[in-house]
Amino acid sequence: QVQLVESGGGSVEAGGSLRLSCVANGYTYSGYCMAWFRQTQGKEREGVAAIASDGRTRYADSVKGRFTISQDIAKNTVYLEMASLEPEDAAMYYCTATPFATHYCLQFQSAGMDYWGKGIQVTVSS
Repeated sequence: QVQLVESGGGSVEAGGSLRLSCVANGYTYSGYCMAWFRQTQGKEREGVAAIASDGRTRYADSVKGRFTISQDIAKNTVYLEMASLEPEDAAMYYCTATPFATHYCLQFQSAGMDYWGKGIQVTVSS
């Protein structure tokens, strides 16, 4: 049973920082592509950052220079460091994974992601 468990969300003032973590259980992490998506009510879900097993990364234009995705394969964990947070970053953040569809993962194609966490809320106050 594959399970992705997010942690690290919460409330922060604009300009602040948060680090999200996602622990992957139930499979061998190596070889997977991991991505963070986010969604707010009334808006489409959007890809934020992705990292392939070979270290390739991709970021949404809106977060470039502010967010950093990284992974610790030994710990089966992917991280999203979020800095200079803006009210527009407030959303439910979802950790996702796919063992096969790296291309879709790096293109933020949510339909290509096989596993999803339950999501974690990030609130940014102005």
